[in-house]
Amino acid sequence: MLTHEQIAEAKKKTKYTSEILHEHDDCIRIAYEWFDAQTKTKTINKNHMPRPLKHLIERWGGRYVSESDVQVAATLHPEIKGEYPYYNISVKLTEPKRSRLLGITEAFTHDYNQRHDPSSYKKQEQE
Repeated sequence: MLTHEQIAEAKKKTKYTSEILHEHDDCIRIAYEWFDAQTKTKTINKNHMPRPLKHLIERWGGRYVSESDVQVAATLHPEIKGEYPYYNISVKLTEPKRSRLLGITEAFTHDYNQRHDPSSYKKQEQE
């Protein structure tokens, strides 16, 4: 699990593309786990319509996640390149397994998960 120190350092290094807003470090941990489940590509595809990544992450993790949180998670992840909302992840999104959220106390503390739509994903990560 990402430490408070790792997250604090990444916040300093992140190139934010919008107003900076962070509520809780667990929001970054949720976004990091979502990114970790995705298939990474060699290139950043800016030719497709931008996806509402923060909303997909919120609905999966059951908690508000800011654009800033997503950007910090991308900075932290060693395999993720790009800037919000364009990253080197496959357009065929993977729905992360729920067990990734174990130990993240803020997961499912808001009602965002009620709007989670598995059809937004092309495949599911196996438990």
